Amino acid sequence: MKSIQAKLLLSYLLVLLVGVVVLLAAVQLSAPTAYSRHMMADMPGMGPGHGMGPGGSGLANFRAGLLEALGYAIGAALLAALAVSILFSQRIVSPLEKMAAATKRIAEGHYDERVHIQGQDELAQLAHRFNQMAEQLENTEAMRRRLIGDVSHELRTPLTAIQGYTEGMIDGVLPADTETLQQIHHETRRLTRLVDDLQELSQVESGAFSLELHPQSLAALVQTTAKRLAPAYEKKGVSLQFNLPANLPLVLADEDRVIQILTNLLNNALAYTPSGGKVTVTATPSGHEVQIAVQDTGIGIPAESIARIFDRFYRVDKSRSRSAGGGSGIGLTIARALVEAHGGRIWAQSAGEGQGSTFTFTLRSIHA
Repeated sequence: MKSIQAKLLLSYLLVLLVGVVVLLAAVQLSAPTAYSRHMMADMPGMGPGHGMGPGGSGLANFRAGLLEALGYAIGAALLAALAVSILFSQRIVSPLEKMAAATKRIAEGHYDERVHIQGQDELAQLAHRFNQMAEQLENTEAMRRRLIGDVSHELRTPLTAIQGYTEGMIDGVLPADTETLQQIHHETRRLTRLVDDLQELSQVESGAFSLELHPQSLAALVQTTAKRLAPAYEKKGVSLQFNLPANLPLVLADEDRVIQILTNLLNNALAYTPSGGKVTVTATPSGHEVQIAVQDTGIGIPAESIARIFDRFYRVDKSRSRSAGGGSGIGLTIARALVEAHGGRIWAQSAGEGQGSTFTFTLRSIHA
């Protein structure tokens, strides 16, 4: 029985049936005894008005016996119906009590609490949804704790550097020259970039933004992004190349957000590609979408890190990432959120460390 409505209906009918059966059985068993007892009570005075004669009280005795039998029968039927009702109600209330207890535990912060209810009725489905909610709360709490720890770690590094430089100048260990001030300025900019990235991440992950979707020329968006990043690529000595077909279809996208996605991916490629390396942007039509790939000849990604590469603050090698000029560790997370907001997909590929990497995302195309 899959429906709790059907179970309730069946339980009501069963309670009624049990009551009727017990009532009839009790009447059948107790009526003769009760009637005989009333008859025996009248037998000693076999005068007028007694006995089984026309003027006797046989009918009265029958009624009295029947009422007595009905009293016993009704009492037995009520007890039987009560027992069956308690049994069925317990089967319905028990899962609710389990969920109430689990809800209290979760409200107290025990997000690993789960309820286990067998069956396929609405209560079992409710328990399944409850467990899904509890799992989501547990994951959210874990992400919150991890985010606090990650942010604390990311803030501590530049703050420690700034503190070291300022204390060194106060103590006279470091000169207050241009080089020292430039280092402080560099760490301050790093803090500012981290705060900006965190604010952007909060907006995209909470959905607190809207997309202005219009037909866009992907080639134009790539060229606009490349023009903005050209000085940084030239300064590091990394070649930026393009492979964009002339017949590339338009894409339905938000211009600013796609430029932001490309900027994050190209900045990431630049950060982990050494001088003399190459970054190539390729666009390929595929069905009702366009695949955009950013391929670099950089340090690559180990196979075990591919699945986590889009996690916030995740770095394949933290020490090497910092020395390679890595950013806040949020850019790829923001890129993923923006791509998914467009209804697209994003993934990373790499043959391993030292073999470079490729980040590919999709956008919906518009065919003429």
